[in-house]
Amino acid sequence: MQTISIYTDGGARGNPGHAAIGVVIDGVGYGEYIGETTNNVAEYKAVISALQTVTKNLKTEAQQTELLIHSDSQLIARQITGKYKIKLPHLKELCVEARALIKNFKEVRFVEIPREENTEADALVNKTLDNL
Repeated sequence: MQTISIYTDGGARGNPGHAAIGVVIDGVGYGEYIGETTNNVAEYKAVISALQTVTKNLKTEAQQTELLIHSDSQLIARQITGKYKIKLPHLKELCVEARALIKNFKEVRFVEIPREENTEADALVNKTLDNL
């Protein structure tokens, strides 16, 4: 079984405001502008984007793969894993989307990390927003 390490971050300048995601998959990163939204939506979109990218790249091998998703968003990690309830309908929809993608993999674990340990994904968010 292979293990893939993922770091995700999402941010909005203003809340809501211009927003972007940053994703680093086994050391290879990308940032993407996602329009005007909130920080929490951006955090969800980062996780969803990472899951979609790995699913697409692995195809049938995904079922034998473990993902370690590192996030500095305790809220998102705990909502997706079911430790926290989700009250807002638009976040529930994003959570359902993330959980559906998670089913493609043998195992997905969320690792809650401090912001200082998520510098690469955070830098991708900020670089994307700086270039608007």
